[in-house]
Amino acid sequence: MFAVMKTGGKQYKVQAGDILRVERLAADAGEKIQFNDVLMLGGETMTVGAPLVAGAAVQAEVIDQIKGEKLIHFVRRRRKHSSKRTKGHRQKLTLVKITDILASGGDATGVKAAVGSGSVGTVAVAEAAPAKKAAPKAAVAGDDLKQLSGVGPALEKKLHAAGVTSFAQVAAWTEADVAAFDEKLNFKGRIEREGWIEQAKTLAQG
Repeated sequence: MFAVMKTGGKQYKVQAGDILRVERLAADAGEKIQFNDVLMLGGETMTVGAPLVAGAAVQAEVIDQIKGEKLIHFVRRRRKHSSKRTKGHRQKLTLVKITDILASGGDATGVKAAVGSGSVGTVAVAEAAPAKKAAPKAAVAGDDLKQLSGVGPALEKKLHAAGVTSFAQVAAWTEADVAAFDEKLNFKGRIEREGWIEQAKTLAQG
């Protein structure tokens, strides 16, 4: 019996006893693995998958983790300011020996599935999962500063950012505080012009 299986984006025709070099798998030498992407089974009868043969599997034993032959990649650009670049590459491979071909029951053997070392793993899935939304910031506790003349949501946000959250704070401002806030928040004399301090004293008393 033979099988046509797929792994690492390539198809292989295999039978028991064959030794293959396949794209690097996440498995150690001596470990038993199972290829579940079987496209066709051949022998006394032929079974073609649509696209896979249900329940079929190819079992193998990992012999070693190896590297392929060195490939040289040379690029040269013919221009006035020409450039050239040479790169070498050795593909990471896994050497496996086919031990068995199962026509059925492959999904119930309990043998570790052959997974590429570059495949999406648990960590990658966790990283790709949508990030949990941060809990909304707690509302700033304090008075509604928008009750002050000329203070809207944007101005209130500026005051909160500066640590001002209550009428009592505004009512206690000194001339130095007014000058500091006027310069820091670019109020351009609005504090005195709108009479915030007097308003705050009244509002603070309820």
